[in-house]
Amino acid sequence: MSEATPETDPRTRELKQRLDAVQRRIADAAAAAGRTDDPPRLIVVSKYHPADDVRRLASLGVTDFGENRDQEASQKAASLSGLDVRWHFVGQLQSKKAKSVVRYAHAVHSVDRPQLVESLAKAMAAEQEKSGRDSLDCFIQVSLDDDEAAHRGGAAPADVPLLADRLEGALGLRLAGVMAVAPLGADPDRAFAKLADISARLKSGHPGAVAVSAGMSQDLEAAIRFGATHLRIGSDILGSRPAVR
Repeated sequence: MSEATPETDPRTRELKQRLDAVQRRIADAAAAAGRTDDPPRLIVVSKYHPADDVRRLASLGVTDFGENRDQEASQKAASLSGLDVRWHFVGQLQSKKAKSVVRYAHAVHSVDRPQLVESLAKAMAAEQEKSGRDSLDCFIQVSLDDDEAAHRGGAAPADVPLLADRLEGALGLRLAGVMAVAPLGADPDRAFAKLADISARLKSGHPGAVAVSAGMSQDLEAAIRFGATHLRIGSDILGSRPAVR
């Protein structure tokens, strides 16, 4: 794809308009929360959308992209290796995929069990020996559902200290903080207040674990109010999932 601009490419123009609107929402929410000097990082979740859309958004200044399937993410990262962007793995991760994910991911936002920590540490040891890459940022995904049968993935809040200790003790992995998805139908303020409390308790024992990955298209304002440092925004920027051809 030749370099596209909003003036010459309709899709780039559409993406710029959508991106501008989301960035205004983020700026307004950060100002309302007294965080003008400390805005969250925007991760554009590009799953299901073509690599050309990532290229377009990168030309508009986006530096961070999220994916939730390793096969799609690894292909995009390989085809866009010349771009100066960071890839965030934000979906549920099978331990057997760790070796592939560490080849391209700057961060994994879905660490939810000790076995995954072990698999990522083993994969990172081999990858760092091979490529010398930096440590992998790891977010502990926490379930905020009161009903365990309904939860959308993540460790129980009571399991966070164990996972944090495992991550802190693993070479090649860096404990970044916590991640969560607001439960379906739940009040996002209540959900993100709970996450903020979990984050505060984590930081008391692990002062460097300051990151909070929370907030999507429908609830980014609430996430910012309760201290989100990373937002994961997909449809409000990229639009609906493309039709399968």
